[in-house]
Amino acid sequence: MKPLVELTRPNIWNLKPYSSARDEFKEGNAHVFLDANENPYNIPYNRYPDPNQTTLKTRISQIKGIGVDNIFLGNGSDEAIDLAYRCFTRPGIDNVVAIEPTYGMYKVCADINDVEYRPVLLDDKFQISADALLNACDDKTKLIWICSPNNPTGNNIRRDEIVRTIRSFEGLVVVDEAYSDFSAEKPLRPEINEYPNLIVLNTFSKAWGCAAIRLGMAFADKAIIDIFNKVKYPYNVNSQTQSIALNALKDPYVVDRWVKTILLERVRMVDAFNMLPCCKRVYPSDANFLLVKFDNAQAVYEYLKDTGIIVRNRTHVMLCGDCLRITIGSKGENNALLSALRQY
Repeated sequence: MKPLVELTRPNIWNLKPYSSARDEFKEGNAHVFLDANENPYNIPYNRYPDPNQTTLKTRISQIKGIGVDNIFLGNGSDEAIDLAYRCFTRPGIDNVVAIEPTYGMYKVCADINDVEYRPVLLDDKFQISADALLNACDDKTKLIWICSPNNPTGNNIRRDEIVRTIRSFEGLVVVDEAYSDFSAEKPLRPEINEYPNLIVLNTFSKAWGCAAIRLGMAFADKAIIDIFNKVKYPYNVNSQTQSIALNALKDPYVVDRWVKTILLERVRMVDAFNMLPCCKRVYPSDANFLLVKFDNAQAVYEYLKDTGIIVRNRTHVMLCGDCLRITIGSKGENNALLSALRQY
């Protein structure tokens, strides 16, 4: 890995971040708040949230087994994705490499930040080699994006190839593990201390059932997290989001039960799809969704939409011709989908 100072935008490395009095005052005995021009009424919504999310990070640290200083919290994982560009890539100069197909926000953020985006096509088993990714890099490549389990294909990317990429690449490798709770594969999150150029993304939107609160996580070496915190907006995670997340974290075993139920439904749905005449293939999945190939995915999509059932049409995505991406819902939702498809 190159020194982090060489990977970081010079203006970001030299940036003096905005600092509030709440950042500077770490003691726990504060009881009169006259620093932020807040309205003294309408408690508790009149006060700005903890800019460092200290209590929430402490609880996440306990559950995830990651040091507090190695955790960044943002407004969804999309904030961490955008920050990676804003911190480490120079517009019009640097580039990034990513697997293809994958989560669309990596390219959207590249376009927003005027950074060249270099997709590397997966093979017919939706896999990639480290060599293929590294061969797409040059001396201006700052980031490599790998989503595993991948979206929309649903499968794990081979762990040994991911690790080989991390070890061989001189820049930063971002591994998005948004769906890792649904996979039997060991996540890379516990190994961030072994790889100073690794950033792992997680989210509260999937297994934790908290998509509405928009809370994303990034785990990385403290030096990387410090740069993220330098650039983020001061109060990027609101008080209600922090409160709801803390409440969800009180009983992680509830999430375990949800995941087990979803995995059982995933097995049932695979079997059911394979019995449908209009279904041509169900791809193996390590996530909470299935990529399903149909005779005419566009027609099936329009038919389902007319019945009030919304799925994701991926037929125009590379390697996903005539495919729909279908989330594993509740048993009732899944039955409604199957009932509609049996009448197609």
